Amino acid sequence: MTQSGPGVMPGLEPPGASREAARPGSSHGAAREPAALQPQLDAFLARHEAGLIEFRRDLHAHPELGYNEYRTTDRIVAALTAAGLKPRVLPRGTGLFCDIGPEDGYTVALRADIDALPLQDEKADAPYRSTVPGVAHACGHDVHTAMVLGAGLFLAQQAEAGLLPGRVRLLFQPAEETPGGALDVIAGGGIVGVDRAFALHCDPRIEVGELGLRTGAITAACDKVYVKVTGPGGHTARPHLTADLVYALAKIVTELPAALSRRVDPRSSLSLVWGRVSAGSVANAIPDDGIAEGTVRCLDDEAWHRAPDMMRALLQSVAAAYDVSASLEYVRGVPPTVNEATSVQMFRDAAAQVLGEDGAVPTPQSLGGEDFGWYLESVPGALARLGVRKPGSTVEYDLHRGDFDVDEDCVAVGVRVLTATALTALWDGNRPGADEPVEGTALA
Repeated sequence: MTQSGPGVMPGLEPPGASREAARPGSSHGAAREPAALQPQLDAFLARHEAGLIEFRRDLHAHPELGYNEYRTTDRIVAALTAAGLKPRVLPRGTGLFCDIGPEDGYTVALRADIDALPLQDEKADAPYRSTVPGVAHACGHDVHTAMVLGAGLFLAQQAEAGLLPGRVRLLFQPAEETPGGALDVIAGGGIVGVDRAFALHCDPRIEVGELGLRTGAITAACDKVYVKVTGPGGHTARPHLTADLVYALAKIVTELPAALSRRVDPRSSLSLVWGRVSAGSVANAIPDDGIAEGTVRCLDDEAWHRAPDMMRALLQSVAAAYDVSASLEYVRGVPPTVNEATSVQMFRDAAAQVLGEDGAVPTPQSLGGEDFGWYLESVPGALARLGVRKPGSTVEYDLHRGDFDVDEDCVAVGVRVLTATALTALWDGNRPGADEPVEGTALA
């Protein structure tokens, strides 16, 4: 059964409205009209939107790679401290988390990633172009940071006024691109006590004012594999006296992906793709070693956990057939990001309040990696895609490109969505039937 949206969260009713009328279970449904949250966000953004955009531009001009986000961390800490909050920096000295509201009770986490990419900023005309050679915010992490900061500042005002119905934890995560920063947040206690987690990611394929939603896997696991093959080499005129290592390596490179895909449910989208193969140095000599390097991607959590053992067994089987020795180094990257249905519904309810009934749109799965999946291994939650393309624009940007940029109107949209989602989750997180399947999976 489709769950009805929560309307306006209690405590956010228009000035003069009865607090009693907005209490959960109250019969005064009129106090839960969706319009009530908008005036408060409008007033907040009228005062703070320009400052949040300037904050984003400052981060964009001074990007920092994973585990080197010291200046970025200092800027975030200063902004939160000025608002009367008490941020806690992670042990490595970059990244932080910060609680808003009561020390216990239902807790919702909002996550931003703060690191940049090792790319040259190619936006010659942008006044906020990167000042750091070879480093750029080409994935929108500066935008994510500004949005979570803005939502946090608004929610801190609500908490100070006694209107926040639970606790919100802001997660400013380092090293998403490395990856590994999510694990540092977890190891530092960042999700202890968290009941639900949400994140937004910029999407230049979606227009500003739209929110891309999907139930289930939205991004893939991404691991790296390194295969080394060894055997007796020799002259190409006498391959029968060698292991013919190049031929054996070619069989491994072609047969392993095919065999791996047959060992799991096709719906898991488990794939092995090679990016580098190397063996030998001259045409008439069979080498005694060779390597293949590639990536394993997967949309299913169970298949992801099984992949290393399956690949080792298949590798040994193929190698034995050609009398070579093969070793595998399997390097875990990130798990698939699997959106929980109830959390997606909360995003959808929030979007309806602050973007309108048509604000939520379907979004496709991506085989790219996103380490928000580590959080969702421990707590329910969802990642949504935030439109950052100027409405009507024919210019096509993509992530991880030196010319990537956004329509900065998306910052205010993100603040609205994150705020409404956090409040929706706080008030509606334990509603009856929350664990039932959610209809409306045209968005899934």
